[in-house]
Formats: sequence, C-alpha cells, structure tokens
Amino acid sequence: MKKALLLSVVASGLIYAGGDIAPAQPVQPQVAPAACDFWGTLAFRYDANKAGAYNFGDSENNLAVGALAMGVEKQLGYGFGFGAELDGLYALDGSFNKLGEKGGITQAYITYKSGNTAVKLGRQALPASISPLAFTERDTLGGIPSKTFNGITVVNTSLANTTLVGAWIASSYDFFCGNQKVNGVDNKGVFMIAAIYKASADTTLQGNLYYAPKSSPFPGLVSAWGTAKTKVNNVDLGLQVAYSKLKGAKASFGVAGYAGTKFDAFDVKLTLAYLNDGASPITLAGSCASTKFGEKTSAFWGASYRAMGGATIAGNKQKIARLDLGYTLANKSRIYGGVAVDKPDTGKTAIAARVGYDFTVAGMAAKVEYRYHKDFAGAKDHRIRVQAVYKF
Repeated sequence: MKKALLLSVVASGLIYAGGDIAPAQPVQPQVAPAACDFWGTLAFRYDANKAGAYNFGDSENNLAVGALAMGVEKQLGYGFGFGAELDGLYALDGSFNKLGEKGGITQAYITYKSGNTAVKLGRQALPASISPLAFTERDTLGGIPSKTFNGITVVNTSLANTTLVGAWIASSYDFFCGNQKVNGVDNKGVFMIAAIYKASADTTLQGNLYYAPKSSPFPGLVSAWGTAKTKVNNVDLGLQVAYSKLKGAKASFGVAGYAGTKFDAFDVKLTLAYLNDGASPITLAGSCASTKFGEKTSAFWGASYRAMGGATIAGNKQKIARLDLGYTLANKSRIYGGVAVDKPDTGKTAIAARVGYDFTVAGMAAKVEYRYHKDFAGAKDHRIRVQAVYKF
C-alpha cells in the first residue's frame, strides 16, 4: 500500500468543527477528592482500496485498523486535578498480516479551578471550536488524536455570556512522530488569546489572535480569526475569516461560509470558501505523517469530511465548494452523501465524493461508506470502508 501524508496545508482551519461554546459554570475548590472519571473508545475499520494498478481484491492494498483510546480525569481536592490519555493502534493488511503497531500518551495534564477561572497545564487536546489555527483532530484514527499540544491554557467566565481563553503552546505531540516544534521549526512557541460571546441562544461570536515571537529560523507570525454562527428561522448560518502574516512572506487571507437546514428527515448544507495566493500558514494543525494508518487530507474536507482529499496548494488562489446531504430513517439510522470541489488557479481541480449509511449495532456506532477522490494531478482513488466504534 502506498503511504499517505497528513499534510499541514493552508486551508485546514477554514472549515468549522461544529458546536457552540457555552460559558463554563464556575467551579469551587473541592475539599474532598472526587471519584475518577474513566472514558474510552474502541474502534475497528476495514478499507478496501482501489488506486492506480491496485484493485479492491488486492490484499496488499487493503487495510484493517484497530484503535483504542483510554482517558481518565480526577479531582484531587482544593481545586486541583489531573487527566491523562493513553492510545494504541494496530494495523493489518488485507490478508490480516501485521503492518505495524503504535502507542502513545497523547494527553497528560494537571488542572486547577478557582471560582470562574480554570487552568490546564501539560499535554492536552485543543478543539477547533476554541483554537482554529492549532487544533486536535480525532476522526482519522478511530478516535485517537493525531496531534495534541504541550502548553498551558487558562479559561475565565467572569463576564456574562463570555468565555475568555489564553494559551501558550510550547510544542506539539504527534501520534506518529512524537514531540515536534510548532510549525516544524525551532521557535519559542505560539501565544493565543480568544473571546467567545454567546449573544443569544442561537448566535455565537468569536475572535482569536495568535502571535509567534521571532526565533531563528522562524521569523515571527501573527494570525487573526473571526467567527460568527447564528440561526435564522430554520437555517443555520456561519461565517469565518482568517488572516495570517509570516514575517518576510505574503500574508494569507481566507473566508468561508456555510448555510444548512433541515426539512423533516432531510438535511442539507452548502459550504463555500476562498483563499488568496498568500504564503503564510493558516494552520499549525496538520499531523507530520500518517504512514499507512491515516489518510491524506486537506482543509476543505475538514474534520468531518475525510474523502481521501489531496492537499491544498500554498501560494495559489483557491475556490472551494462543498455540498452535504442526509436523510434520517425512522430507526434513527442515516443515509448521507456529499461532493466537494477544490479549484486553485493552477488549472488543476480536485474532486471528492462520498455516500454512506450510519447505523447502530450491538451498542456500536457503525457505518458503511464509499469514497471517491481525484487529486490535482488527475490520479483517482476509490475506497469502501466498514467501521464500528464503541464508546465506554
């Protein structure tokens, strides 16, 4: 099987991860320790692939992956606590011969809560809804985070309907490649401040500002983000703008918007995005390498739309369109599909499409899905996926 790269690409932050951010309730220091909170996911995925000279029946081009994620959080008392996550992955080829295995401690942190302020120090996951420039994705590896971040996060909810976030990201932990400098170079980390305002039950406004100080060979980076989500009648609307300026490089600018609605059991969502031809990064979230176990990705396909997508092209203007459709059956299972087009000014266009069926069996969330992708070079890939995930 051909190895695939999880590329850190220009547009990765432009598609929303979803979910409104509600201000956390004030937490008072605990005198007595609380019980441990254990959680986990067990996932199995089988991919039958067809790419180039390979056919669906070629065992060397098929892949079976088992993934286990286990986490724990515990309050120790007096406001202090800790959390940790241990993950493992085991991969086989189509003939169930061992391809490889990997394990890692993807989270390990301590917490402190006092009144309206909470602090987390150590290796931790950052959701895209909080940090659109540097965030953690879990969907590609059966619930295992492809990248987490080493640093400190401070959250305060003293202002009404407002969540304030400050963070310093010293480095990242890549599941495949271990500790990495942010953006892959020697630097002093990245600072972030964010404000999330819940204007109403249906409207959320957010602003993020990032700064990476100058440190050779990293010449310094400033990145600003604005996000708005609302609902008008039965239509969900969203708009996001991003600006990033690396010293000595042309600034990058991107804008993305979506509109989605439901008609009884039918749902539809249209997403459009545009990127200029800047040379500054608009994401620090890409994993360094997925080897055989992950998938190629691009920002446009987003955290919820893996379609064997190819990388976006830095330094070229791009117009992006994506349409998602779904129909929920009476038994709560769902038929879904979608198509995505990524058109840069190089004259080469990438196309992705998928159709699938989501259902529940024996307490597990399962799916059967067909995926198609044609990359910028014209190479075509097909994939049939069977997947089951059990949460405990």
